[in-house]
Amino acid sequence: MKKTSEPTTNDFGKKQSYCQAENLGERVKPSKSSISRRSFLGKSLAVGAGTIGAGLLANAPTARASGGLTPGDAALLRFAAAAEILEADFWIQYNELGGIQDDEVPGGSGNPDYTEALEVIEDEMGDYIHDNTDDEITHHQFLNAYLASKGMATVNLDPFRTLMGSTATGVNPDLIGRRLTNLTQLTIDTSWWTRYRDDSHNPDLDPNFTFPQAVPTLGVNPHTAIPRTDADTSDPNFLQAIANTAAFHFPTIEQGGNSLYPSMALRATSTEVLRILISIGPTETMHFQTWSDVAGNAPPLTAVDPVTGVSVTFPDLEVENELFDKALIMPEPCPFLDRSLPIVSIIRPTETKGVAMGVVKFLTDMGLFIGQSPAFFATLQNLARAADFARHDGG
Repeated sequence: MKKTSEPTTNDFGKKQSYCQAENLGERVKPSKSSISRRSFLGKSLAVGAGTIGAGLLANAPTARASGGLTPGDAALLRFAAAAEILEADFWIQYNELGGIQDDEVPGGSGNPDYTEALEVIEDEMGDYIHDNTDDEITHHQFLNAYLASKGMATVNLDPFRTLMGSTATGVNPDLIGRRLTNLTQLTIDTSWWTRYRDDSHNPDLDPNFTFPQAVPTLGVNPHTAIPRTDADTSDPNFLQAIANTAAFHFPTIEQGGNSLYPSMALRATSTEVLRILISIGPTETMHFQTWSDVAGNAPPLTAVDPVTGVSVTFPDLEVENELFDKALIMPEPCPFLDRSLPIVSIIRPTETKGVAMGVVKFLTDMGLFIGQSPAFFATLQNLARAADFARHDGG
């Protein structure tokens, strides 16, 4: 686990509250040279700007900075910052209940029963959750700070912190009702499990191929990945099912970032923006690798949610079938670019067309934003459209 240390000038107030850390526009002054807000946003962001309001821009520039970014590069980084803010939000919820509680990550006080169920899957689960949370916070802080240093608009999603979240023992009481994401009604697509074990198919080349689910019942109906109230901790079998759900949600989320960063990097114009994207991206891959390994340890069980009546079954993944064997955690080689070429072990998918909008759809379909407002979805979709509009040639 990372050791707690005193903040430095590069920490951007990391020990302050998570909400405060997002609005870097108040602490990082933009340069004064110039580009108009409308030309900076581009047509795709200007459309519906009245709907977006304060949620989109924490700091709108009146001038393009000396050595500033193209609108496309700024849009790529803004979407990445928004995605990292959302990631930090749900990882903080996990950390409050099942992670390490210290000053490095803003958290609650921990839920002993939930923590114990997570440790059935992995002894060091608390450390892993803590460090993943820390990483995502630093990602959005850095991206917003970099944008501000170039005189560009940053992202602030604070107006949309309206979701209830858990009220179980261990959560931060100050953040109840102030969440961006919903971890209690998830429909989790676990097809990434077989996608990375399949040596014959690649979603970039086979967009209509259906990869089998590792845990089919997670892919239908809503499931909670955290105890909603203390009542959810009373049945050990159901509580273990909640922990198992979290264990599969972790890699499901991280495989999205695993593909997002290389896909966006292909659209970057500035070599420095390219450097940022290809430097943050591999840390998401490290997260995915860790969690995909851990998920296979989720104990086989069947449980029924006493509140919703929804059943979930976690199969035993210690099997000889290469598509499901939990021991096969390295990405199998697969077709890439053209089937006339040899298969190769790669990140997949990395298709760039509509990648940001694809991420928004993926997260929305998961149920992560159940309860959010139309303005929230408008903000996220406009950020995604702007990122997808970016072109390597500076568009």
